[in-house]
Amino acid sequence: MTAALTVISSMATRKLLGELIDKLAGAPVTVESVGGVDAARRVAAGEVFDAVVLGADAIDRLIADGQVRAGSRVDLVRSGVALAVKAGAPRPDIGSAQAVRAAVLAARTVGCSTGPSGVALARLFDHWGIAEQVQARLVVPPPGTPVGALIARGEVELGFQQLSELMFLPGIDVLGPLPEPIQITTVFAGGVPTASRQPQAAQALLERLAAPDLTAIKRANGMDSA
Repeated sequence: MTAALTVISSMATRKLLGELIDKLAGAPVTVESVGGVDAARRVAAGEVFDAVVLGADAIDRLIADGQVRAGSRVDLVRSGVALAVKAGAPRPDIGSAQAVRAAVLAARTVGCSTGPSGVALARLFDHWGIAEQVQARLVVPPPGTPVGALIARGEVELGFQQLSELMFLPGIDVLGPLPEPIQITTVFAGGVPTASRQPQAAQALLERLAAPDLTAIKRANGMDSA
């Protein structure tokens, strides 16, 4: 009997991968979802997984370092960032870039992740010239903990994270996506680690996960096909 394929992913794609794999109903697949930084570190350390799903930049770094097979990258989804507040809290205007900037400056605490969206958000704050003002109020959860959980607990007043990680969490109100001029879009991709014991089967799984007939499931999870 063929051993189950093992996949490690960031938290942003945890629910999506579960639904996609259930839909495929093929060979057994087990998925472990952790913070993206932790997932990349474990793959880089040579821990055995058949596939890894992370932000495309992280996959490219693992390929460059020889920890993921060259040519194995498969782009799976495009994911945008949304904003949220605690359920029932006042809802600031986020209809324009300037409105978002004002909302950030007015918030007592601002949350963002350690993933690709958090890195891009830091660049945006720097571009706006408010990085120093925001720094003291910035809350970054530990890897694997969603920003939305801190919002629900009242530890973060205004939070930014992938829509896919916010839209199903209880205790928060999703205000909507970032306005298009400042939207932060992350491509999540899969790759086959060099330590994979079933590289051909893993590559076939990633190719299947990118198939157009799965777009509806991706959109239901706040993402779109890459």
